[in-house]
Amino acid sequence: MSSSTARAASDVDTKVGALIRARRRQLGFTLQQLSDASNLSVGYLSQVERDHATPTLGSLAGIARALGVGLDYFVAQPRAQDALTRAATRPNFSISGSAVSYERLATEFPGNQLSSFILTVPPGYASETVSHEGEELIYILEGSITQYLDGEAMVMTAGDSLHYRGNTPHAWSNPNDAPAKILWTGTLTIFNAGDEKTSRIELVSPDKSAVKPSRAKNKNKS
Repeated sequence: MSSSTARAASDVDTKVGALIRARRRQLGFTLQQLSDASNLSVGYLSQVERDHATPTLGSLAGIARALGVGLDYFVAQPRAQDALTRAATRPNFSISGSAVSYERLATEFPGNQLSSFILTVPPGYASETVSHEGEELIYILEGSITQYLDGEAMVMTAGDSLHYRGNTPHAWSNPNDAPAKILWTGTLTIFNAGDEKTSRIELVSPDKSAVKPSRAKNKNKS
């Protein structure tokens, strides 16, 4: 451990309980599993998570190892410049087999729960129906999409937004002749600490015929 990390841990009154609990739940660990992996008692870990006990550096290092992160995850403070993205230099990426392109807006820091992307959706694209943990909020930046939520279809155009639980079956499509741009923000874990994509999405139905576009509701524009 570096001397700067040691100074940060000893000089800064860092409340690590909520960070430990959030990381543990992100991994799907129980307190007993964390106890087994860190060689610390369930009772002690419970007190630490509630900030009723302050772990030593040795105990915190053991918890960090068990949770697959470095000690800096709990004691380092994020820098503002690390959170800044520039439109001109923000990298685009896509998932193999998908025509949708993504721009990553959010950054990673201890305890963060939000992910955020700008999606560019080509004409004719239709997603599968999925459900997952957490919640989502989408905002249409350009163009138009049809959003399906629990079997109901809604036509959304630029300026429209929708906020919903992730465990509600949902899908979307762009049946138009022009691309659409969507600002997507949600609590679904997309990347883990190693910046690898995680799989927390449950496929509900890939059959687009199960969706009833005839129920689409287009909002009246003044």
